[in-house]
Amino acid sequence: MSGTLYLCATPIGNLEDMTFRVIRTLKEVDLIAAEDTRNSIKLLNHFEIQTPMTSYHEYNKYEKGRKLVERLLEGQNIALITDAGTPGISDPGEELVKMCYEAGVSVTSLPGAAACITALTLSGMATRRFAFEAFLPSDKKERAAVLEELTKETRTMILYEAPHRLVKTLELLGECLGEERRITVCRELTKRHETAFQSTLGQAAEFYRENEPKGECVLVIEGKSRAEMILEEQSDWQKLSIEEHMEVYLSQGIEKKEAMKKVAKDRGVTKRDIYQYLAEKSD
Repeated sequence: MSGTLYLCATPIGNLEDMTFRVIRTLKEVDLIAAEDTRNSIKLLNHFEIQTPMTSYHEYNKYEKGRKLVERLLEGQNIALITDAGTPGISDPGEELVKMCYEAGVSVTSLPGAAACITALTLSGMATRRFAFEAFLPSDKKERAAVLEELTKETRTMILYEAPHRLVKTLELLGECLGEERRITVCRELTKRHETAFQSTLGQAAEFYRENEPKGECVLVIEGKSRAEMILEEQSDWQKLSIEEHMEVYLSQGIEKKEAMKKVAKDRGVTKRDIYQYLAEKSD
């Protein structure tokens, strides 16, 4: 029988957010794999956990991952913890989970703190639909591609950012999404100086240029409204001739009568108007 990999959520700031279940599991497993053992030893000492620990991070996730899977296949139980929050969320834990499933090893997740969800619920933004982007890519072309995708996003968006890059990121987002787009900048979550600064992208960039931010930041940004999307679509349709507009739907296998109905709706006219236009052009 193989062992089990336990994904154990740890506090993102306030140690009282550690669950009883996670404490018990960390004491009972054979090994704890930690993103930074120097950081995690403080947590383990606080809760008097003496389980052996090994490092598992971005730079050894493949080599160390294979070794951890071998130990799991031998029957050992292993707990995975990150520096803060839930393993697998914007960290190398997702790779170890994939390896375990490929090897037939059981995986279970022990819920707890997650900065993205904590910030979302605190933000005052819509929570029913959201998109988590974590940190923007460091590669310039890849970052530009992600920002282009975000310009069309109607869901609430959640990003992580380090304090020294916050102003630059706010400026980039303002250029792409518009400086009037609403944002809540969450900092020092669950800690004594926790803040949720509600503003616009333009105002937030101006504020943090004058007030140096401290602590890891979570940006919760309003998605594009349905009204904006409709206006943009209408603007795009107006660039097409009615024949070109019809072809958009006909090329999708839509019947001619239904295509005329859709074109009429897009343009804010009646189906009869479209029919008469096409009939006159045909004549």
